[in-house]
Amino acid sequence: MVEKKLNCKLSDLKIGQVAKVISINISNKSIKRHLLDMGITRGVIVSIKKIAPMGDPIDIILRGYELCLRKADLDCIDVEIIEVPRFNSFSTKS
Repeated sequence: MVEKKLNCKLSDLKIGQVAKVISINISNKSIKRHLLDMGITRGVIVSIKKIAPMGDPIDIILRGYELCLRKADLDCIDVEIIEVPRFNSFSTKS
């Protein structure tokens, strides 16, 4: 069975979802450089920690630290959603 990969914008993710950055599509070179300097590069794994009550800004976790970015900037970042298996912490193994 072939697994279908789900691609979307980083701003479309919900709290707790994990994704891998595919590309940064932003025309403003200074903002793109700033995002790259903060660690948002192709292949990095990111997750959504918090979303402000009005939806902007969004707090993400990447490379072991938190980063709060505007939704408009996250709209320019293409990601691939990663399915993370959930483990039952109450399972017993003999």
